[in-house]
Amino acid sequence: MLPEAVVIGGSWGGLEAILRIVSGLPARFALPLIVVLHRGRNFKSELESVIQHRTHLQVREVEEKEKIQEGYLYIAPANYHVPVEQDYTFSLDLSAPVHHSRPSIDVTFESAAEVYGPRLVGVLLTGANVDGASGLKIIADRGGLAIIQDPSEAEADTMPRAALQLCPVRQVMRIDQISQLLLQMHQELQWTGGKS
Repeated sequence: MLPEAVVIGGSWGGLEAILRIVSGLPARFALPLIVVLHRGRNFKSELESVIQHRTHLQVREVEEKEKIQEGYLYIAPANYHVPVEQDYTFSLDLSAPVHHSRPSIDVTFESAAEVYGPRLVGVLLTGANVDGASGLKIIADRGGLAIIQDPSEAEADTMPRAALQLCPVRQVMRIDQISQLLLQMHQELQWTGGKS
């Protein structure tokens, strides 16, 4: 079954990892990329423009009820959880932090797994806490592809190591391998017209 969406989570060191992954992806990338990076509650950053400067994808900070579309890189805004809804839109949620984090990677991963099931790719990157590990396991349990950044190259290995312990059905890859895999998925979707 071909994928229909990619969710990516990271914390400490995650921005640089994201930039390396998306810098080589084409503008008309065949999947939506949904990115959750931990950042300060009141942190006003240039995250959107920093990522846009390094990728051909269209970069957007998530808005309430926004429809998820291919070719976009969606960024979770500071201080909001970003669940994926059954109608393939986002919602913004101010419920309590998960693993001291809002946005929480687990919230997005778990909700996306419920919506996309085996058509979801989950990627967990470098980070200094365990957020995302249980969400990645749910992605794998629902038949999706679970990918963990190789802890040996992670700037902070707590997050990928937690996922390794919790998620037995997964692939461990370096950043360059993750980027290459996404390109291969894009090419296969282009070749098949998105039909599994």
